[in-house]
Amino acid sequence: MIEIYGSQAAREVAEAMREKLQVQTPVLAMILGSGLGKVAASLESPRKVSYGDVPGFPKVSVAGHAGEATAGKLEGREVLVFSGRPHMYEGNAAAMVAFPVRVLHALGAKVLFLSNAAGGIRRSYRAGDLMIIEDHINLMSQNPLTGPLQEGDDRFPDMSEAYDAQLRKLMREAAPDLSVTVHEGVYAGLSGPSYETKAEIRMLERLGADAVGMSTVPEVIVARALGMRVAAVSCIANVASGLSSLPVSHSEVLDTTGRVSDQFVKLIRALVRAL
Repeated sequence: MIEIYGSQAAREVAEAMREKLQVQTPVLAMILGSGLGKVAASLESPRKVSYGDVPGFPKVSVAGHAGEATAGKLEGREVLVFSGRPHMYEGNAAAMVAFPVRVLHALGAKVLFLSNAAGGIRRSYRAGDLMIIEDHINLMSQNPLTGPLQEGDDRFPDMSEAYDAQLRKLMREAAPDLSVTVHEGVYAGLSGPSYETKAEIRMLERLGADAVGMSTVPEVIVARALGMRVAAVSCIANVASGLSSLPVSHSEVLDTTGRVSDQFVKLIRALVRAL
């Protein structure tokens, strides 16, 4: 499994994608989560391809994940957007979930932006807020680097500054121009697909997590092993289990992310302008 989704396979998939999208080296590469793919529709001179039309690229099946790669310009800069991602809860190994990051690196990307929908654990968070991720807690039971060392990887990557401090600063500076509340906090990654129990949320709160979701962590680990700079934002799609009287549902997640998508695009534009 590790070999199938390693560096050699990434180069082969990258070449196929380069040909289909006429990809130039992107100043920023993005992998966008549930309901947050509106950035792709904002690109100038877009070239688009379905994941299913790129041999060897992982497929996605979750509602709100378009499963498309789009190349184009944003704020006059070349970017590459992956709208949708595979998840471990679909039966995928962590190495496969993070494989799109290897493809982006093989396409020349040095800076990676990730987004996800997350449940808010910190009591001050409200649905529709954005959280710049400053650190994470990996509770997904797997590490995507387990197995033979892949070409270009650091065997023991330092994760003490997994989320680039300068990129976080750029996003904080853009926050006052957005009509949504922007926080900075710690993301807990769980494998899913069931949402957390009330007891699990109490545990995560005591561990220091501010939000919880089912993605992103494997991608960040591989990106850091490859020496990429990483920035990530969670859309607080719902208040986590036990902190509200309402049940948690995926339809609620998509409703909330859709509501803040315009502000999310503004944040991405500001980041691209500053790079």
